Amino acid sequence: MDDDSRVTRRRVGDAEVRRANRGWWDADADDYQAEHGTFLGDVDFVWCPEGLREADAHLLGDVTGRRVLEVGCGAAAAARWLATQGARPVAFDLSAGMLRHAAKAADTSGVRVPLVQADALALPFADQSFDVACTAFGAIPFVDDSAALLAEVHRVLRPGGRWVFSVTHPMRWIFLDDPGEGGLKAVHSYFDRSPYVEQDENGVATYVEQHRTLGDRIRELVGAGFRLLDLVEPEWPPGHEGIWGQWSPLRGRLFPGTAIFVTERPAD
Repeated sequence: MDDDSRVTRRRVGDAEVRRANRGWWDADADDYQAEHGTFLGDVDFVWCPEGLREADAHLLGDVTGRRVLEVGCGAAAAARWLATQGARPVAFDLSAGMLRHAAKAADTSGVRVPLVQADALALPFADQSFDVACTAFGAIPFVDDSAALLAEVHRVLRPGGRWVFSVTHPMRWIFLDDPGEGGLKAVHSYFDRSPYVEQDENGVATYVEQHRTLGDRIRELVGAGFRLLDLVEPEWPPGHEGIWGQWSPLRGRLFPGTAIFVTERPAD
């Protein structure tokens, strides 16, 4: 199999998606933290590569005394920051590799939060046990059935609870994963929901990321019982010259790279 055939867009079954992404994040955890850990910090809540911080955006509202669930937490920097703001956070991730970095950062920072290894499609938490749920690029793009994930989050949130998550902006799927000039040309259909797949020489998926349109995301949220409060599309800030994968000043000044959905479970 040549290198070009190791990156494709194709349907992938749920079992293959789970196996691929858990294996990917376990294996990539060290490299990911080495590349992005300084930007994300040990005790900080950064929503996206554009650098929008919860300390400035206040998308979660007042978290003082609130039980907060960080979904797909990675190294759990956001959960630790929430703890310093008076929240009572719990952080979970599917990847043992990422949770290892979360435990290490707790030792480094001295800020500790409960860490749980769990599948976002089968949350090990009681109904209505959290006041707020959030994730910055965690879990949602990496499961086959994101509607089921949203239903699980709705289940564990109390009525009136807020659910906020950031994902790659759906329009980015039109373009190649290229931070340079090559990433300015539209080459894919926005309406092609085929996942982005990296695979080994035998055609077995090693990384899978899902695409949904903006309309898809809103329909999934409404179908799960959420009410959309806001859709934030962070602009590329002046003076920010960092590159994160496909995110770059060149592309960021022309079109959005991140979509942040601010929603709530309506009060009964």
